[in-house]
Amino acid sequence: MSNSNNSSNNNNSNNNNNGNKMSYEEAGRKGGEQTAKNHDKEFYQEIGEKGGEATSENHNKKYYQEIGAKGGQSSNSGGSDSSNNSNN
Repeated sequence: MSNSNNSSNNNNSNNNNNGNKMSYEEAGRKGGEQTAKNHDKEFYQEIGEKGGEATSENHNKKYYQEIGAKGGQSSNSGGSDSSNNSNN
């Protein structure tokens, strides 16, 4: 939690420099916190399911094969190796 407090302090000082306008990062953080307060685990499961259904309607088998291959790679080699594989 100390990291989020430090972020808040940094964002607040940045907000003061921007005419008291909230940054997108700060707005997203506050919105996420409020959503978490107002909704339970079931809410997140339902929106995750809807997102998964929408993704499956918009992507084909090749898309899932590519992201499945990326999931098996370490974070150090994931980006460039998978890019080269999809281009070949």
